[in-house]
Amino acid sequence: MSNSTVAKRYALALFQLASEKQVLAQVEEELRTVKEVVVNNPELMAFLKSPKLPNEKKKEVLTNAFGLVSTYVLNTLMILVDRHREDQITDVADQFIALANDAKGIAEAKVYSVQPLTAEQAGALSAAFAPQVGKSALQIENIVDSNLLGGVKLRIGNRIFDGSLQGKLDRLERKLLG
Repeated sequence: MSNSTVAKRYALALFQLASEKQVLAQVEEELRTVKEVVVNNPELMAFLKSPKLPNEKKKEVLTNAFGLVSTYVLNTLMILVDRHREDQITDVADQFIALANDAKGIAEAKVYSVQPLTAEQAGALSAAFAPQVGKSALQIENIVDSNLLGGVKLRIGNRIFDGSLQGKLDRLERKLLG
């Protein structure tokens, strides 16, 4: 079974439980925090992946690190350790966030721009592009890219909307040469 399938199953189980208990937003925020900690601390992941350490020690470290999260998130982490799926923590978090976003009608978008977007600009982009991907809103992550000449480039899932000046020049060049 592929890793993404495994992560989807754990995320779906946690999503169903969180929905039933009406703590979806809390669990989503906690998983974002867990993912950030795991991604920014490669030593933690190396520790968790170590086959030499007993599961009890790994669980103790996770309990100390994430003791303030809900029991649902903590129990999910413990199950992942028990089943030797520690490397799936970030994938489970990503899958859960995707499920929560789908339930809310939100898509995550990366917006590349020359300078940081204002709240008004982000709102306008969300209003303009969310309907094009069948969602009600976009959750925008703004990435400042000094290599862009101007304009913006959006990535929503596997779709790219290129409104950058470089993109327009490239399209014009293809049109003139073709």
